[in-house]
Amino acid sequence: MATPLVAGLAVAAAALAGRYSIQAWNAYKARPIVPRMRKFYEGGFQPTMTRREAALILGVRETVNAEKVKEAHKRVMVANHPDAGGSHYLASKINEAKDILSGKTKGGTTALKSHQSGCQ
Repeated sequence: MATPLVAGLAVAAAALAGRYSIQAWNAYKARPIVPRMRKFYEGGFQPTMTRREAALILGVRETVNAEKVKEAHKRVMVANHPDAGGSHYLASKINEAKDILSGKTKGGTTALKSHQSGCQ
């Protein structure tokens, strides 16, 4: 008499476990796709910023269009804005990266000239 009871409880437990696993799988498939965090560039800044370094700062490719540069600049600047506790130095580097990638300045030449004129 105990054997059918134990068998019935085992079947009920297996059914509940199966039901729970199906619900969990459906919830897993329906979750929104969130891009995984990429590892950011772990290095110092070069004396004159290149297109490669500017692209690394903004997290885009070197050959990206102006609209993507604008979006990436906004995203990075929101996270590092000086009014929100960010660094003024980082904000200036982010702005310089945007200028280089959007073609407003050549890679680092204006920063170098301004630095040299200030040192003399």
